[in-house]
Amino acid sequence: MSAVLQIGRESGGDVVRVNLGPFRPYLITHPDHLQHVLRGNSANYRRDGVLWKPLHRLFGESVMADGPAWEESRRVLQPVFTAKNVEALAARMAEAAGEGIDELAAPARSGLPIDVPSAMARIVNRVVMRIFFGDKISMADAQRLAPAFDAVGTSVIFRYLLPFVPYRVPLPGDRAFGNAVRTIDDVVIPLVDRHKDKPGDGDDIVSVLCRAAGSAGGGPDAARWVRDNLVAMLATATETTAGALTWLWPLLQAHPEVAASLRQEIGHVVGNGPVRPAHLAALPYTKQVVQELLRLFPVGWLFPRMVVEPEVLGGVLLKKGETIVISPFITHRMEAFWERPEEFDPGRFSGRRSSGRHRYAYFPFGGGPHQCLGMHVFMLEAQLIIAGILSRFDLLSCTPEVATPQMGASLRPRQRVEITLRPLPRT
Repeated sequence: MSAVLQIGRESGGDVVRVNLGPFRPYLITHPDHLQHVLRGNSANYRRDGVLWKPLHRLFGESVMADGPAWEESRRVLQPVFTAKNVEALAARMAEAAGEGIDELAAPARSGLPIDVPSAMARIVNRVVMRIFFGDKISMADAQRLAPAFDAVGTSVIFRYLLPFVPYRVPLPGDRAFGNAVRTIDDVVIPLVDRHKDKPGDGDDIVSVLCRAAGSAGGGPDAARWVRDNLVAMLATATETTAGALTWLWPLLQAHPEVAASLRQEIGHVVGNGPVRPAHLAALPYTKQVVQELLRLFPVGWLFPRMVVEPEVLGGVLLKKGETIVISPFITHRMEAFWERPEEFDPGRFSGRRSSGRHRYAYFPFGGGPHQCLGMHVFMLEAQLIIAGILSRFDLLSCTPEVATPQMGASLRPRQRVEITLRPLPRT
């Protein structure tokens, strides 16, 4: 990862070919080129090719695919994730997040270390399962899904590094991937079977997908389409959100001035009572912390695309079938587009300092037609969780102070991240 990051920085935004042995994709980093690929001519750059194979084995013909399957999936799911609908659910999200945060009180009173990925997953799962899955997935099953998705994210590394090795040739991680998919299917397939013929009139994801499948005639293909989309939404709504929030605590430990400003704002606005959606408008610095967190550690750190028809981009001829690689992780850390890019500085997202920034210098949720459906959910949920935790607890310590990323389907720390909290006095 560090080598590819260095190549991106040295490119200065030019389209460059990355030599990964037998695999030589083009790296696209300039915001002008990114806007063209993700939005201007997105139909010419498909979610296809060797780097998509590992994920296709998990998500199938879903909203994470391309072509007709993606179009239908997005059409069905889009209404669930509009900003208006998400905001209407905000009060219930805040309540569920608060219940999840309650579980931190016991270890905080005892001074015991808290495993951050597990804690964030429990809180996020409580919110997502109640609000977006209608409590159709139990918390016990949600806890089974979290490590399975985590295993998927790490087990595909060798398939990314050796994309042309056929699947009949086993690689490290293949067995873990297969076991994880079986665990996921053990939860999701019975869920589909229970609701596909009686979806009800709810507005949760399970009901919405099952109704759409039924109106299309049902059958095995329809059931598989529901399964694929449920897995895609579970992964993006839970594992990736919890993973992103894991990075916050080492950053706050390493930057006490940011932690102090964040705590001051939350204490002034929220006090030590429950966080409500109405508080968020008065928490601009909290939002900036989330934005800067996603700049340094975007969940979707790598977006591969396959060229459909030859096209010249940045003076380079991209031939049909070539793979291009887009990486928010790289573009967000390039001095060509960011001042002091390695520094954790939430203030760079203030209105004054954001003015004039290229739309595609910052794209943690992608862009264009394939922009992440859940971006409004993430921003709202992340702010509610961060404000909820820091309104009730003081961060005493975090290990490690500096976490380093490990390559996988999503970014995650190489090290185990633990925090120690202390309850704030109630007033």
